[in-house]
Amino acid sequence: MSEHGFHVHGPETHQIEHEAHGGSALAQQIAIFTAILASIGAIVSYQGGDTQNKAMLFKNEAVLKKTQASDQWNYYQAVSNKGHLMELASDLADPKKADHYRQQIEKYKAEKQDIKQKADQLEEESRKANEQSDEMMHPHHKLAQAMTLIQIAISLASITALTRKKWLFVVAIISALGGITLWAMALAG
Repeated sequence: MSEHGFHVHGPETHQIEHEAHGGSALAQQIAIFTAILASIGAIVSYQGGDTQNKAMLFKNEAVLKKTQASDQWNYYQAVSNKGHLMELASDLADPKKADHYRQQIEKYKAEKQDIKQKADQLEEESRKANEQSDEMMHPHHKLAQAMTLIQIAISLASITALTRKKWLFVVAIISALGGITLWAMALAG
């Protein structure tokens, strides 16, 4: 009660005011802990998304190169068919025109070598892009696990603030340390 500048309150009110103004040491530790973990979690989440995006870009590149290689192999087959038709034509044509068909056969053989070389190169580029995609996913998995442990730590810290069970705060710290360790492992490669 407050009358004419004179303030009287009971012991429970004093405790509530004390915690509101100064707060308990545990509550302050939990608040600082949670703020730090939220900041770390934001960084881990960004890095996880970044590695996943890069992995998808490499996977898309692999698919694109594989499709281009397939196009080259189809072209190779078409040129091969033309060459076979020229062989058949040279066998059936009169000798005066047979030379023309033999020249076409040689032209298609040379063309097929170039096409095959390009198709093989595209296959290799596709394989490398696939490998790069797989390599990018390794840190992503660790980052996702790290983020999960950090989120668990934040949840446990919140429960600690509500229940004031200090052992929960210890478990939150252990979970956070596990998340930070996985984050460091992902960065180390």
